[in-house]
Order: sequence, then C-alpha cells, then structure tokens
Amino acid sequence: MELFNRLGNQYLKRRLSDVDKMKENPLRTQAKVLEDLLEKGKRTAYGQKYGFSGISNPSDFKEKVPVVNYNDLTSYIERAMQGEKNVLWPGRMENFAKSSGTTDSRSKLIPVSEEGLKNCHYLGGRDMLAIYLRNNPHSKLISGKNISIGGSQEGSPGIGEKHYYTGNISAIVMKNLPFWAQLGRTPGLKVALMNDWEKKLQAITEITSRQKITSLAGSPMWILLLLQHIQKEQKFKDVREVWPHLEVFFHGSVSFAPYKPLFEELDGSGSLRYQEIYNATEGFFGIQDLTDDTSMLLMLNYGVFYEFIPEENFSDEFPETVALSEVKTGRKYSLVISTNSGLWRYKIGDSIKFTSLDPFRFKIMGRTKHCLNVFGEDLFSEQGEAAIAKTCKRTGALMNNFTVAPFFYSQGEKGYHEWVVEFRKSPDRLEEFAGILDEELCALNDDYRQKRKADTAIDKPVVREVPEGTFYQWLKSKEKLGGQHKIPTMSNNRQFVEEILNSLKPCLKKS
Repeated sequence: MELFNRLGNQYLKRRLSDVDKMKENPLRTQAKVLEDLLEKGKRTAYGQKYGFSGISNPSDFKEKVPVVNYNDLTSYIERAMQGEKNVLWPGRMENFAKSSGTTDSRSKLIPVSEEGLKNCHYLGGRDMLAIYLRNNPHSKLISGKNISIGGSQEGSPGIGEKHYYTGNISAIVMKNLPFWAQLGRTPGLKVALMNDWEKKLQAITEITSRQKITSLAGSPMWILLLLQHIQKEQKFKDVREVWPHLEVFFHGSVSFAPYKPLFEELDGSGSLRYQEIYNATEGFFGIQDLTDDTSMLLMLNYGVFYEFIPEENFSDEFPETVALSEVKTGRKYSLVISTNSGLWRYKIGDSIKFTSLDPFRFKIMGRTKHCLNVFGEDLFSEQGEAAIAKTCKRTGALMNNFTVAPFFYSQGEKGYHEWVVEFRKSPDRLEEFAGILDEELCALNDDYRQKRKADTAIDKPVVREVPEGTFYQWLKSKEKLGGQHKIPTMSNNRQFVEEILNSLKPCLKKS
C-alpha cells in the first residue's frame, strides 16, 4: 500500500505539472488540441464530408464546419449505434451517454469514445484530486473512500459485431474505471449502477455508514438526498457522527448556491470543504483551483477545442463564434465544443462568464435555454438561483428545490413570475419572502428591475409553497430518480409548473 501511495503521489505531481504548463501556454495548448482532433477525424464520415484534411487552422475550421446542435448529429449517431465504424470518431463507438440536460422526456444519446473517457473524463477526475491535495497539503483524503452515486445503466444490443452500452455518463465512467481507481470509491459497481434509486439509496446507506468516508462527489441534489436519508436513519446532528473523517464535497451539474445552506445544516462543525467541477455528459471542462474563489479553471488539454457564442448571438440560427483569444471578462458566452468523442462544433447549451483571462477562469451561468424572457426581462437561471439563495438567507428559510414560470393574466392585464418552492424550513411569512425575492431579482438584473419599476410590465412575483418531497415524487412519476437528472429551474412555458400545481391544489400556500 505504501508503494501504491508513493506511485500515486508521483503521478499527481505530474498532473499538476501538466496543469501549470496549460496555464502558461493556453492558446498554444488549444491549437495543438485542434490539430490532433482534425488529424484523427479526417478519415471519418463527418471529417470527409467537411474536408478536415484541408483544414490547417481555426479560421478554416470555423469557415468550413457548421455549428450544430444534437438534432443535426442524430443521423450520424444512429449510424454509429448500428455498429458502423469511423462515423464521427475513428473506430466503433461502444458507449453512448444518456443526457436530457434537465428532466425533458426525450433523452439525447451522446457518443463517448475510449479516448474521451481516458483523456477527458478520467484526467478531469485526477486533476481535481491533484489540485485539491495541493491546496490542502495536510489532507488525509486518500486514507479513506469517496462516495460517488452512479447513474442508471442499460446494456443495448447493437447491429454490429459488438453490443453498445448506454447509461448516464457517471455510470459509463464508473463501469470503465481501471481497477486501481475502483479501490478508492464506494459503493461497489453492483450497487452504484442499480437502476432502482430507492433501493440504491438504502443499499448505499447500509454500506457506507460502516466505512471510512473522506469525500463525496456528485450532483448536490442527489448527494443531499443521501445525507438526509442517512440522517433520518442514524439520527445524527452532524454528519461527522457517521463519517468523522469527511473532508470535502466535490460538486457539479447544477448551481450549488441554493443547496449550500442545506449542507451547512448537516455540517455541525462547519469544516466541510467544497470544490466545484464542471463535468458534463459531453466532457470534463472545468475545475475550481483556488480555495477563495469559486471560479473554475478552463481545462484546455483534455482533447476539447473551445469556441464561444456571444450572448447577443445566442438565438441566431447560424451563430458567429469567437476564439479563446477573443473572449472578455464579464460577458456571457455559450459554449461550442469539438471533442475527442466526435462532437464537432457542437452547441452544448450551457452559458459561462469569464472572471479571469490569465489564466482562463469562468463561472457557469446556466443553460442558454433556461432563461425567462416572456416580458422582455431576460432573467437567467443563475440570477434566479442567486436571488432565491439570498432571500432564504435573509429570511432564515431553507429550500430544497424550486422552479419558476411566467403567468399571464387574462384580458390584457400584466403577467408575473410564479415561483413554486419546496422548503425544508419555511419562512415565517411567505408574502415577505416574495417581496424580498423581488428586491434581490431587481438588484441582480437590470431588465427585470425596469420591467418591475412601478409595476410597468411585470407584476410582483407570486411564491407558492409545496410540501417537502414534491419534486422527488414528480421525478419518481417520470422515472427520473437518481443519476444526473435535474429539476428545470426556469421555463418560458408552464408545462412543468402546471403538472406540479395540478397534483397539489388542495395543499398550496400562496404569497
């Protein structure tokens, strides 16, 4: 074991050296990534169609290859799933990650190559660990295990020589981890990849409550549900009564701001550390590398080439992109990626904002489509998440989940935003909560403030409280428990909100 730890430490030092080189030469690093991607992609069906062999620089790439979304790639993905080789990436694709972004009913199937696993997803996990240990030199992290909750899995027969495998990206990553990496995580694959979330939750509780746990990793909502389940069974006030050596929660997938107070409630000593990562189905893109700044370092050496659509062009049918060398701090950009799993100039649907250009650090702003803009308010999901988190802090409330949608009055009267909120600890006065929420939204978004001024275009928001467990039961009814499924926090239509409200009309509280 001592030899194993020594070799592991040497490897992590090499990873830190690579991260530092990337930070010193970001543009050169990205140029090399694009060169390698084009060389490997030029003999694929996609590369031949768009002339990859004749592309020698980013300008040619931008001119000859279109920016696409998932629907544009569907026919290629279907060909790859039928066993055809060299469609989007060299060889036969054997893994396809299910991704719906939030809880949309139609799942996307994102190709995941062996190279994408090894040189993107796995490197991200290793660099996350290396950076954490550099920032916390006295850490005992590797003396215990990490709890990571895998998504659902599904083996599917392909038409080619082999079967292909579909599941959440976490399931694909876990299933393919090398043996030595499996030693540091818990529960075992048999439990981690169970499809029945409630049985999985009980099994994880029984197994991990007897183990030395030093870290947690995953989506805040699902890790929180695990902690609350263990708290209910173990009757603890501080999570360290169960796991005395717990150090850190590595979190990603959704904004942490609304969930942090709930974690702090379970962390009696207040010593739990947090490190944010950006690990999407399509790749591993960012890692928080500073302890006093939640911005993430853009990882430029994972076989992903980045381009950026400025906010004013988000809705363009054929959007213009800017290069990494052209981005500015304080502006929103939609990510466009080309990856070592065969996604080429692909709009991932997430928006970011750079906080630093030396090195390139950023914060996730949310999904580009998760923006309320019915009344011209242009309210993004991250602003709604920040506003309700601040409102909870000011009122002493604790919130589990929320969603918001527009409401239209009849006969030409003004509309408003309807917030459906599930509290863990309700505010004393819901009307006061709604008023403070309105204040925070005005402070965060000028367009919203102008529309709200003197009730010009939008009436004051309405907050409807729903019982604890409402969102969980909705996910269960849609067979969306576990994995990487997310609650849609904002929508320009009322489908999700109406489904929730119609099931709970007798017990709603309204501000």
